[in-house]
Amino acid sequence: MEQILEIRHLSKAFGSHQVLSDVDFQVSKGDVTSIIGASGSGKSTLLRCINLLETPTGGDILYHGKNVTRGEVSASAYRAKVGMVFQSFNLFNNMSVLRNCVIGQEKVLGVREDAARERALFYLDKVGMIPYMNARPRQLSGGQKQRVAIARALAMEPEVLLFDEPTSALDPEMVGEVLSVMRKLAEEGMTMLVVTHEMAFARDVSSRVVYMADGVIAEEGAPGDIMTNPRNPRTREFLSRFL
Repeated sequence: MEQILEIRHLSKAFGSHQVLSDVDFQVSKGDVTSIIGASGSGKSTLLRCINLLETPTGGDILYHGKNVTRGEVSASAYRAKVGMVFQSFNLFNNMSVLRNCVIGQEKVLGVREDAARERALFYLDKVGMIPYMNARPRQLSGGQKQRVAIARALAMEPEVLLFDEPTSALDPEMVGEVLSVMRKLAEEGMTMLVVTHEMAFARDVSSRVVYMADGVIAEEGAPGDIMTNPRNPRTREFLSRFL
């Protein structure tokens, strides 16, 4: 498998508070990696470091072998290829759904307006949001906002999509509509790194599960192994609450 990202000895501290310590892992093309663990275990910080929304305190992030943390790839070019879907949607409230999906293509990728619009419509259709293309975010439910956020990220045609707890701000009945979009993307071969509390998604859709505790990767492996036969007692204890 072609390796897209390699994280080496990544660490992150906020003042004296060490959030990540010596984290190593790789992301290969087509991987769907679910990162699980208790709140405060460093999962979201890891994703934010990978996307350069936080600057790592130590270690390296390699994208196709080029060191992003040392400026071998520009941050904006890298972020266009490693997209992010946030817990709180982060849509532009003063713009229509369609404009939300067009603007990044124009400003970051330099795509012409007509081409950007066509691409935006393609991805809005993929997530079932074409009927709402002229709506403003405030007119949408949480599940609809998150589907627009996914379409917006896809419109940049990234190589990897990072999802930071994409369903945790949603009402329970809206969780399914977002997970089904993510499931479809996984089936189509999208490379995804997902911080999630949705254990059924981690078990059924992931190619790999990473369990984090206290800023380190405590265990990782195939979903079947981690979910049914975890070796680490902490993983076992964590999963016993969910499964």
